[in-house]
Amino acid sequence: MAFQVSPGVLVQERDLTRIIPAVSTSVGAIAARFLKGPLDEIVTVSSEQELVDTFGKPDSNNFEDFFCAANFLQYSNALRVVRATNTGLLNATANSSGILIKNTQDYQDNYSTGSASIGTFAAREAGAFGNNLSVSTCPSATAYTTAAVTTVNDASTAVGDTTVTFTSGTNINVGDIVEFSTTAAGTDYDGYKYRVTVVSTNDITFVRADTGQGGLHVALTNGANVKRYWKYYERVAGAPGTSPFASDRGGSNDEIHIVVVDEDGGISGTAGTILEVFDSASKAADAKTPQGDSNYYVDVIYNKSRYIYWMDHNSSGANWGSNAAGTTFTAVTVPTLESLSGGSDGSSVTVGQKKTAYEKFEDAETVDIGLIIGGTCTATHIDNLITIAENRKDAIAFVSPERADVVNVASANTQTLNVIDAYSTIRSSSYVVFDSGYKYQYDRYNDVYRYVPLNGDMAGLAARTDLIADSWYSPAGFNRGNVRGAVKLAYNPNKTQRDDLYRSRINPVVTFPGQGTVLFGDKTGLSAPSAFDRINVRRLFITLEKAIATASKFQLFEFNDEFTRANFRNIVEPFLREVQGRRGLTDFLVVCDETNNTGEVIDRNEFIAEIFIKPARSINFITLQFVATRTGVSFEEVAG
Repeated sequence: MAFQVSPGVLVQERDLTRIIPAVSTSVGAIAARFLKGPLDEIVTVSSEQELVDTFGKPDSNNFEDFFCAANFLQYSNALRVVRATNTGLLNATANSSGILIKNTQDYQDNYSTGSASIGTFAAREAGAFGNNLSVSTCPSATAYTTAAVTTVNDASTAVGDTTVTFTSGTNINVGDIVEFSTTAAGTDYDGYKYRVTVVSTNDITFVRADTGQGGLHVALTNGANVKRYWKYYERVAGAPGTSPFASDRGGSNDEIHIVVVDEDGGISGTAGTILEVFDSASKAADAKTPQGDSNYYVDVIYNKSRYIYWMDHNSSGANWGSNAAGTTFTAVTVPTLESLSGGSDGSSVTVGQKKTAYEKFEDAETVDIGLIIGGTCTATHIDNLITIAENRKDAIAFVSPERADVVNVASANTQTLNVIDAYSTIRSSSYVVFDSGYKYQYDRYNDVYRYVPLNGDMAGLAARTDLIADSWYSPAGFNRGNVRGAVKLAYNPNKTQRDDLYRSRINPVVTFPGQGTVLFGDKTGLSAPSAFDRINVRRLFITLEKAIATASKFQLFEFNDEFTRANFRNIVEPFLREVQGRRGLTDFLVVCDETNNTGEVIDRNEFIAEIFIKPARSINFITLQFVATRTGVSFEEVAG
């Protein structure tokens, strides 16, 4: 506060309006092998369709993890996904060598300045997915169209012919459009266009471009000129030339057209589908659009393409990548068509590789999640997830037994023993939730039915509980624990078996005739008897701790005096009363005064608040007592 020297009025403000902020507890997290998408990078998806668009459809190797993610998205619209790196995973390239480019950061660090050994382009995403791609470039006006690229060398053509011999087929590509002059060596073209379907040395096979079938409209004169058009000439504004940017600086011939194609149909479902068109990009490194954005074709591809990375200039483009001023860019006179290959999906993800991927979620300060989906589980994998959850202290891991424990096991008693044994070695923790198995569901992407772990659904039920109630409500039972999309269960435990499971910290998932499939337990993996052996209590404390810790950051670097302590209490107590009013706790006490903030504590630059909570408990057991009485006996006499 500034001291006033002369009389006056000093206006000051003090903010006493701070409250406990709302915190998210329903964001899911999963790491797994997928067929495409960036590697070792957290991506948030909000729907199953977005999951497919980003990471691809399921296959026989990853369907369990895929559907754990997809099933979670039936209940929630927020899932953070990491695609795990696996051995042998490679991006397709123009020279078929195959390399691994994990994500845009990896590209920027290692390949953005060019890599001649890779060829001109590489698939943007690792995996066999990229082998579907081809890239066609039109780098000059001559490449766009050549009026006399060759001549007819066939003396016996007739109407309807679909194959004609040319003097040279060297500069003719499948898909190109050709047109013929009406006289020998003439320039008067007849206007009929044909699309090339086969090039066999000098024998060119074609169909009518307008109909996609039929042959010559008219017989050709031997020696007639052949006019060639780039196969994608109709998809761009015109022949590439000189951009206004280059022209203004004395440069020329800088424009280039680029088309990305689904050559094999593995991406779009139809072979030859055009995926992307980059019209009139520039070979000049400093080129700009009228809006000031980079128009350098390398940058255009990096910033806008969903499918490819630039790796190197055309080997004939000697001065491509120079600045525009005074540069006449090398004119490559033929279009290029490069099929990408060498992409590989590699082998299955190891436990260690999966652990590395899940470790992307470790930092609670930078990555906001609350529900860790285990996917395909082993004991080692579960232990790794528990470590992450316990270190974060704001997330719970949801896990299932291994497939062999419950799927195609004939005896339900054997299934019970298998599931109990599977979890018996897992350490005690309130930050993990065990379920009892797998559900049978339809895979619409492959038109088959599959058994899938239930942990994606369990995490989803917790997320849905947040949306329809609060995080401190139990996600189990007929009100909030209904599992979606289950045709049947691999293991449907009876009452005796459920008792055995529950004693072993395992939450049964049960199908009740006429009532659906339900999560029928709300235990955590804590073995010691405690309030924290229930999901709702653990999630209550996660919510309280996360919210109050976030608000407490504003006390840092303030003075540890009664004003600060009172301010803290005034923030926390109304929040806890609100939670109490919403049935999350039955009572609380906040101690933050001189009794726990002693002189010694203050001198250590510390601040201590003790928050005592009586959590609300969920009902796990109902006893109904029916009492028969004699006629004439008053109920008051027997009711105690």
